[in-house]
Amino acid sequence: MKDDEHDIWALDEVHFQQYGSRCRMWIPPEVTEPALMHHPTRDGVGYYGAVRLRDGKFVYKSELGKFNGETFFSFLNYLRKVISHSGRKVIIINDNARYHHAKLHKPWRKKCLEKFEIMFLPPYSLELNPSN
Repeated sequence: MKDDEHDIWALDEVHFQQYGSRCRMWIPPEVTEPALMHHPTRDGVGYYGAVRLRDGKFVYKSELGKFNGETFFSFLNYLRKVISHSGRKVIIINDNARYHHAKLHKPWRKKCLEKFEIMFLPPYSLELNPSN
């Protein structure tokens, strides 16, 4: 399907966190199955990312803090600046995370509706899962 009026983007976020690391240690021969539990660290990094479905263009921004309405709004502003030069209406496909609907950016979303629209997937859409 070729559409010269719209650019459709899929947006989501991901968080990577380190849980311990590998180590070498001496174990007495009578211990047949050693187990060492690693304490989870707080080292991690998160990313917001969006992919344009027509050609695979990828836009991302790292997020060192929490995912919330404020950081999501910051990414939306960044994304809009990066992709708005195409002259097409941008449609963002997004999941229903609570902060995607934040009151903080609701007036901004309404103001930009003519050229930049966010469409939310249904809360549970098993039929849209390509792995089934």
